[in-house]
Amino acid sequence: MNMTRLLLTPIKTSEQLLERFLFFRRGLVVGLFALLTLGLIWQASQIRPDASFVKMIPSDHPYVNNFLQYRDDLAGLGNSVRISVEATEGDIFSAEFQDTLRQVTDEVFFIPGVDRSALKSIWTPNVRWTEVTEEGFVGGPVIPQTYDGSPDSLEQVRINILRSGQVGRLVANDFKSAIIQVPLFDRHPQTGEKLDYQQFSHQLEALIRDKYERAGIAVHITGFAKIVGDLIDGATQVALFFAIAFVVTLVLLYLYSGSVMGTLIPLACSVVAVIWQLGLLNLLGYGLDPYSMLVPFLVFAIAVSHGVQIVNTITLESAQGADRRLAAQRAFRAIFIPGLIALLSDGIGFVTLRVIEIEVIQDLAVAASVGVAVIILTNLLLLPVLMSYAGVGQRAINRARNSFDREHSYWSVLTVFTCRRGAATALMVAGGLAVVGFVLSSDLKIGDLDTGAPELRADSRYNLDNKFITENYSTSSDTFVVMVKTGEEQCSSFETLTLVDQFQHSLKNVAGVQSSISLADVSERVTAGLNEGSLKWRSVSRNQMVINASLAYVPAGLMNASCSLLPVIIFLDDHRADTLLRVTEAIEVFASEHNSEQIQFLMAAGNAGFEAATNEVISVAQYEMLFWVYGVVSLLCLLTFRSIKTVFCIIAPLALTSLLCQALMAQLGIGVKVATLPVIALGVGIGVDYGIYIYSKLNTYLVQGYSLSDAYLETLKSTGKSVAFTGLTLAIGVVLWVFSPIRFQADMGVLLTFMFIWNMLGALILLPALACLLHSKKKEPVHVVQ
Repeated sequence: MNMTRLLLTPIKTSEQLLERFLFFRRGLVVGLFALLTLGLIWQASQIRPDASFVKMIPSDHPYVNNFLQYRDDLAGLGNSVRISVEATEGDIFSAEFQDTLRQVTDEVFFIPGVDRSALKSIWTPNVRWTEVTEEGFVGGPVIPQTYDGSPDSLEQVRINILRSGQVGRLVANDFKSAIIQVPLFDRHPQTGEKLDYQQFSHQLEALIRDKYERAGIAVHITGFAKIVGDLIDGATQVALFFAIAFVVTLVLLYLYSGSVMGTLIPLACSVVAVIWQLGLLNLLGYGLDPYSMLVPFLVFAIAVSHGVQIVNTITLESAQGADRRLAAQRAFRAIFIPGLIALLSDGIGFVTLRVIEIEVIQDLAVAASVGVAVIILTNLLLLPVLMSYAGVGQRAINRARNSFDREHSYWSVLTVFTCRRGAATALMVAGGLAVVGFVLSSDLKIGDLDTGAPELRADSRYNLDNKFITENYSTSSDTFVVMVKTGEEQCSSFETLTLVDQFQHSLKNVAGVQSSISLADVSERVTAGLNEGSLKWRSVSRNQMVINASLAYVPAGLMNASCSLLPVIIFLDDHRADTLLRVTEAIEVFASEHNSEQIQFLMAAGNAGFEAATNEVISVAQYEMLFWVYGVVSLLCLLTFRSIKTVFCIIAPLALTSLLCQALMAQLGIGVKVATLPVIALGVGIGVDYGIYIYSKLNTYLVQGYSLSDAYLETLKSTGKSVAFTGLTLAIGVVLWVFSPIRFQADMGVLLTFMFIWNMLGALILLPALACLLHSKKKEPVHVVQ
């Protein structure tokens, strides 16, 4: 108890000092806020989209550490783009098509950010064919130097492609399209700055698709950079949804408050909070990646929630005869401590997202925390000062005076939950929902549950391009790379290649694996070629001299310069969570049985390998995050109300909403991944505001001697009404996101709408029911520092 007083007394003292400063230096306060806002508007205008391949993966995960350690030896197996040029009429063996493919290859070569040394297409010299003749090995580039577009040279290209082993890889199985493999640097090679994925995506569209796609030619582009570019383009439409939500909130807030100033000033302060957030993020060196572009709207929503509480309190004080300044002061006095505790709970709850070791989520945590911090300034401090000048207007005051008796009838319905029978009924229903939620949430999966890019719509251009490549090539766009580490010059030994060959054979029985390729495949194919193509010889020779001869011409990327590392590239049907789990488990079993000091099978590179690492981090972090967010919020509520029972009253509805949200995700086929994991923390952070405001007001009336039913009725007529309005208004605002072209934004819209409504219902129904049963034998109300 003494410790609690010690911690909360400074908050109470700061409230008194702030009140004197704010309302006796109003002109100075408004002037300071205006100057800061002008400066931060400039900073906010400079903020740019910020996406990075490394930010999307868990940099401390063993898989990623292995990749980063050997990334220089894994050319083209990290961040890359695949461009498929399709002949929609005929096949690729025409002079016109080959000329187009050559031009596209040359065009891509000069785009900044491309790793030119590892670029591959049948037109690059690093893609070769080999053949065994009576005179020994002969070979050369797939496109010979004598190529002139004539029928004879095109026939030679056909023969070279068949001899190169690139059918199904760089050339489609039906010979109607060809791929350009485009590895990327993470930073611009000239400037050293992070690669701008939006700009790179636009360059691909302008320089490749728009320029070369025409009658008879189609272009398909896949890869991480293209996904991110499309996400940023789609996520910029959040500005449109923000504008719609602003208008909806404006109309509903005016209908609720009946005051022009009581509508415009809270919305203006909420917009200022968003401006400050964006400006401060730019000052701190942060940008907005596709997953944090929705955070400004959430900041706006939280700010509106607190603004409504302040304006509602000012209206009620004005209806009781207080002038503008006195009403604003009283509202500040009533709202500051519960509002501060609620916002601290929000902010610290968002900070807990940093326990997830994925940089994009950690950046989102910073963005949300900064946004909540500025709300304390713009809505708890600036808003009351501005309202002390403007007031709510006589119309709103008269309506508030006339509404007390009129509202008594329909708000009194909810007081049934403060009686034992009604409370018991509410808790039984909540318990039933909890059981249903627990059962249904057991089906919740980690990671992506759909093929292609689940962040985008199934009918998006990207997913249609991905579908085309998957259906027409033997090698899908979902690659899982195992790094086989050996001693120096040992990657081509008989023992190594035999074990790698055995490893690849074991993968054939794993569901979801299409095929694989490694140095062992090259050796087997060439050895068979040395022996008249006999399939009997298509194996790893026991003669090391034969092995060395078979590896005279190794395609780039299948071994490093010191022959101490060879990648096994595994092509998967998709990167769904179940597929990745089966593959990683099979590899772990094989590695545990065969790893030694001489050879080690290390995971993982490739987009599917990084996805597997991300899934492992999220599967652990989701529970750690929930522990921290609920722990922090519970601790702050305990310090405020000094009662474990009260904390339970506030937290239990939030926990039920989180459980039901997980059940909803499972039923809608939404997996727990980078895009959706933060939603639960954000929902808890916003929902706790409702509970703190309602319980603070309820406690005020209990301290005055009201019975629980009467105290709750008075709470409903003031704070409860504001909570109901805010919950419904915010839900209406975010439900519009379901129309977004970005799938994950639509998913977030559904989940946040659900959480806004259920948190509101939990605060209005379940909280008083818990208070009734837990505090029924207490004669004294729970006290909070006032």
